[in-house]
Amino acid sequence: MKKLLVGNWKMNKNSHEVAEFFKTFNEHFSEKREAWIASQSIHFPIVEELKTSGVKAGLQNCSEHIDGAFTGEVSPRALKDMNGHFVILGHSERRQYFGETSRGLNAKVRTVMNEGLVAVYCVGETLSERENGQTLSIIEDQLHQGLNDQSKANIDNLIIAYEPVWAIGTGKTATPKEAQEVHAYIRSILQTKFPSFGDKTRILYGGSVKPDNIEELLAQKDIDGGLVGGASLKAKDFLALCGDK
Repeated sequence: MKKLLVGNWKMNKNSHEVAEFFKTFNEHFSEKREAWIASQSIHFPIVEELKTSGVKAGLQNCSEHIDGAFTGEVSPRALKDMNGHFVILGHSERRQYFGETSRGLNAKVRTVMNEGLVAVYCVGETLSERENGQTLSIIEDQLHQGLNDQSKANIDNLIIAYEPVWAIGTGKTATPKEAQEVHAYIRSILQTKFPSFGDKTRILYGGSVKPDNIEELLAQKDIDGGLVGGASLKAKDFLALCGDK
């Protein structure tokens, strides 16, 4: 299976910048690795129109509901209807700034997978939690709460993204050895929780992923790709992450 790079554009780019990105990216992307992009929801139709066929488009968040009186929310069913492929759920910024919890995210993960979309479920520890030796216990708790009682029939629509909070946007990166240690632990939990899918579930690393560290990270046994923030905003950098230097 190819390595997967998911670009999280966060609240960046205008429509002109989106067009400029794909003008460069589409010309050089060779599909050596899979490339997915999560834009602002308002830009999703533009991304879907402009991207090359080898790229999948998705969103950075959605509602746990498929329709109804939920002003300002985005329906995963509506995203699916517009050919959306995936949703990032539980990113550390959503947890930190919007109060999302693993228990609350459980419903979003369920709805997204039930609608046939891929749920990219994020887990990760803060710097103080790492320094206190809590990394693995925090990760285990986030996995159990977020994935508890999920339908095994839909688990093939699940991707886990490990993003140490202390490495997001800071320029700091977990060493490949540190990242692999946590990824292996996540793998062991998935194998226990979902015996039929634990070996197959993709686990991405997120946390200041850049062209100059991607190869060493992807060389690790249990790192199946990257969840990329800042380095996904420039077509040249994202191409390098995708193996197209």
